[in-house]
Amino acid sequence: MVRLAIPNKGRIAAPIMELVEKSGLHLPEAGSERRLITKTLDPHVEILFARPADIPEYVATGAADLGITGRDMVLERGSDVKDLLDLQIGRAKLVLAAREDSGISSARDLEGAKVATEFPVITKNFFRKLGVSVIIVLVGGACEATPHLGIADAIVDLSSSGTTLKTNRLRVIADVLETSTHLIANKKSLRTKKEKIDEILLALESVVRARGQCYLMMNVKRSSLDTVRNLLPGLSGPTVMDVASAEDLVAVHAVVNEERVYALINALKRAGAKDILVMAIQRMIR
Repeated sequence: MVRLAIPNKGRIAAPIMELVEKSGLHLPEAGSERRLITKTLDPHVEILFARPADIPEYVATGAADLGITGRDMVLERGSDVKDLLDLQIGRAKLVLAAREDSGISSARDLEGAKVATEFPVITKNFFRKLGVSVIIVLVGGACEATPHLGIADAIVDLSSSGTTLKTNRLRVIADVLETSTHLIANKKSLRTKKEKIDEILLALESVVRARGQCYLMMNVKRSSLDTVRNLLPGLSGPTVMDVASAEDLVAVHAVVNEERVYALINALKRAGAKDILVMAIQRMIR
């Protein structure tokens, strides 16, 4: 049995749940009771719902074989785990910020100052590397309010768009680290349950790789094939197959980035393609 720990709440919980479902690790139908540990339709895989901050330690101690959580959580806990895959969701920056009307322009201006954060370990390491001594004020939330309440001179907090900082009249002084959601593994489990873990890793990786890609299928007159082929490099070049037709057609299939599809369709039509189908890709395995 392989146990996968995923967040039970928070901003990345829903995207992770969607990722797990798309990978084929289906949970029981919605409406059924969700327990702390839930079976999947794979009899050898179960899901542990946990706080994102606890997942690194659950994986490190073997309470879970795999976990999905933020890179920032892993670094903050200092957990001894193996990083397997960047799932490329929940991207954000941990930033150092101060009030817009403060005279603080760099991290070095904070010598002897108070810095509020939910990430004391990362923050302490950041300032230690700079040779700056600060007083860490640990907070459990609403970090952005502390400079206005006189609790701290600056904060170290997560920011994805910067909107919350601007709303609270805070200015970024420095980037502390970039983070996103990662799949992590227990080092012993990688040896003892390697086959199943590799299977889960491949399933999740295939969903990540398919994100933002489309599958195009079309019919093309053989005389127009070179023109169409030049428009469709695809991953390894388009696939071309003969079509049983009196029009001397070939079928052309290709995987392209979905951002290109809007402009590409008209170009393909002008080049002689017809019967064009655009399909979403759920998983892509190389």
